[in-house]
Amino acid sequence: MVVEIISVGTEILMGNIVNTNAQYLAKKLAHLGLDCHFQTVVGDNPERIKSALDVAYSRADAVIMTGGLGPTKDDLTKEMLMKYFGKTPVVDEKVLSFLEEHVKKRGFEKLSDGMRKQAIVPADSIILYNHNGTAPGCIMERDGKICILLPGPPHEMKPMFEECCKVYLNGKSDKVFVSVIIKCLSKDEAPITMVGEAPIADRLDELTDGVNPTVATYAKQDGCLVRITASAKNHSDAMRLLTPVVNECRKRIGKGYISYIEEDIN
Repeated sequence: MVVEIISVGTEILMGNIVNTNAQYLAKKLAHLGLDCHFQTVVGDNPERIKSALDVAYSRADAVIMTGGLGPTKDDLTKEMLMKYFGKTPVVDEKVLSFLEEHVKKRGFEKLSDGMRKQAIVPADSIILYNHNGTAPGCIMERDGKICILLPGPPHEMKPMFEECCKVYLNGKSDKVFVSVIIKCLSKDEAPITMVGEAPIADRLDELTDGVNPTVATYAKQDGCLVRITASAKNHSDAMRLLTPVVNECRKRIGKGYISYIEEDIN
């Protein structure tokens, strides 16, 4: 299954905040064995959100959207998605009760209209209750297309993904991705001619053309990373694919230029 990430928020487009949500989700999807080919950022505008969805579903089976679930007028993602998926808005009594208790504890007599709208959810959908904030997420399905809607604040989004979405998505994948990372020495520890990305890539040569495992180099300020990644049905099978390629990479790079080797298990 191919999954696309759409981050909603004008504040991201304007550079007011860094989009750490997309980085987190992309890494989690990779470790679930789910392909993610594109990431999109769109502002808080219903028409542009719809346009982003149309493009996403032309090339992906599922979309994970973050942001736009709060109580303010520009939090429009959920309302737009209910129209997009043809879902009837209904009040979730569990969320409504939680919100009422929430405002009472803060000294308010009743819910504002903005707070109340967070209790409106799409019918015939999976509701993801928020244990670290007020706005629930949800999972909507229609005609084989899936949309997972998560809150924007990372301290709310990450636990919701771990508690609910990870289990849901795990059932959609028939493979896992495992990576081994080789860190090459910095210029202070080895000849400068061997720490750049280009010299390392030259030594690996045709290994970087592999399909499974794949071998890729990444330039860093203190040297170069080599990431070898394999996909398989389970971790053991992936490691069997990785081992000979990792050993060949080590041989070509040279023992004296390797700072450390680690398995990426995050």
